[in-house]
Amino acid sequence: MEVVLSEIDRINQMKVCVIIPTYNNGKTLKRVLDSVLLYTSNIIIVNDGSTDETAQILENYTQHVQIHFSKNRGKGLALRAGFKKALELNCNYAITIDSDGQHFASDIPKFSDFLEKEEDVLIIGSRDMMQKSVPKKSSLGNKFSNFWFRFETGTRMEDTQSGYRLYPLRQIPKKYFTNKFEFEIEVIVRSAWKGIKVVNMPIGVLYDPKERVSHFRPFKDFTRIGILNTVFVVIALAYIKPRNFFRGLQKKELKNS
Repeated sequence: MEVVLSEIDRINQMKVCVIIPTYNNGKTLKRVLDSVLLYTSNIIIVNDGSTDETAQILENYTQHVQIHFSKNRGKGLALRAGFKKALELNCNYAITIDSDGQHFASDIPKFSDFLEKEEDVLIIGSRDMMQKSVPKKSSLGNKFSNFWFRFETGTRMEDTQSGYRLYPLRQIPKKYFTNKFEFEIEVIVRSAWKGIKVVNMPIGVLYDPKERVSHFRPFKDFTRIGILNTVFVVIALAYIKPRNFFRGLQKKELKNS
């Protein structure tokens, strides 16, 4: 119990909250909430227009901050609403964890450990995508995303699609133009372009087909992600890469002067 209590104190001192976006994950939501609460009570639950038993489950957690959308608006908007509320509550960092049961709250201390060593970093939990239980579409989609992230930012990553992350709220960009799953790509690309270090950190993952409900729609969501990456490639080639090249030249000149 001492370890858990010290983690609670540590998270409070760092001004970290946990944002849990949820949409029709009634089978796993209570378990996720109860596991997170072992490590912190600083949670923000964003109910993205769920039509299952989610509202009834959340009636037992009214002591915690809740945001309810009357209809489903997309994960991106849910996260952005959570970020806004976290800043209003004077949080400096937000850990986001999916409510479908694939992530383990026991990995929360890993984020705290990393943050103690390096501040103002955006941390993405890296899943073992070679596990037999990992759906092929998730593995292929992640490889696709990793490739384009490296092309657009110059940074090699093992996992760019995991929703288990830590965001430095006061450093990441404030305005975005995507609302759904592709937001999680937009925020890390634009953060990297802004100069924020984006890193991976190993985490556990569980894909239980009996409980897990995925709302990712391959055709529609891959299409939006493809369009987003096309836009980012154009921006990277036309502006970001030339900008970084000339910045590098200026740094060399300053060193040699």
